Amino acid sequence: MKTENEFPALLQAFFTDRLCHQRQASPYTIASYRDTFRLLLGFAERRLKKAPSALLITDLDTPFLGAFLDHLEEERGNTARSRNVRLAALHSFFRYVALHKPDMSALAQRVLALPSKRYHRKEIHFLTRPEIEALLAVPDQRTWAGRRDHALLLVAVQTGLRVSELIGLCCQDVVLGTGAHLQCTGKGRKERSTPLRREAVAVLRAWLRERNGQPTDPVFPNARGHALSPEGVEYLLDKHTTAARENCPSLEKKRVTPHVLRHTVAMELLQHGVDRSVIALWLGHESTETTQMYLHADLAAKEKALAKAAPFGIKIRRYRPDDKLLAFLKSL
Repeated sequence: MKTENEFPALLQAFFTDRLCHQRQASPYTIASYRDTFRLLLGFAERRLKKAPSALLITDLDTPFLGAFLDHLEEERGNTARSRNVRLAALHSFFRYVALHKPDMSALAQRVLALPSKRYHRKEIHFLTRPEIEALLAVPDQRTWAGRRDHALLLVAVQTGLRVSELIGLCCQDVVLGTGAHLQCTGKGRKERSTPLRREAVAVLRAWLRERNGQPTDPVFPNARGHALSPEGVEYLLDKHTTAARENCPSLEKKRVTPHVLRHTVAMELLQHGVDRSVIALWLGHESTETTQMYLHADLAAKEKALAKAAPFGIKIRRYRPDDKLLAFLKSL
């Protein structure tokens, strides 16, 4: 009976002690890990015919977990990247198991040896200036929701905040006036300030006046006054993108997500000569290596580099002045 209770007790302790107390994981990390184990327990119930509370740790061997990861890709349609996120949650749990159940170390080591799946890194997508303008022109600013959406989209394409950072903004995080900026706590609990341009300041000032919220109220609420959810942001972005395609055909070939708006800011900064290290600070990246992908996506920069290279089939000759007087003048 004791053995049957080990897995539920360990899983609960993993969330309450390891994630919440020791690591103080963010709500987004906890939600991601929670969803992983909800999917795993549902899969185990169907495959092993066992209730979640009756599962043993030994039931979660590498063949079973491999079948679960394949199920995510083949039946649920998850990408290899999403599969790797679920595997990272399993790895984290089994590191905890190895620490607190030494007799299960061999099983834990086998699970930890499960490799992440390699995948093709697709070229990032971003919006051009005409596409940005077409998107911003869509929200009907005669309505409350339209003014909110316009303000949200303008902030997104000027600051490059993650969707979690956007919906987490409170009224007290918006600093207007001299040195106008937004304050946010991003990934890894890193706090940063992002400057605002004049048009964003004007829009936010008008919106906050209309919003008339308390300092801790969300800047961009839903109809019930609560903070928008990530799904809510994706919904309104899809809606406005669909409408913008009527006046901007180039959007037909692009799937616009909140992260595409973030990429758009990075590409705008890069194309205006901003250093990669500054872009990394602006976006809250852990290192400048993450910003490297924007260099690969910048076709204009590649074309400039190509123009500087010598063309094939043309012999390069050294310049020789054809007259002594010209040579003298050249030397001055």
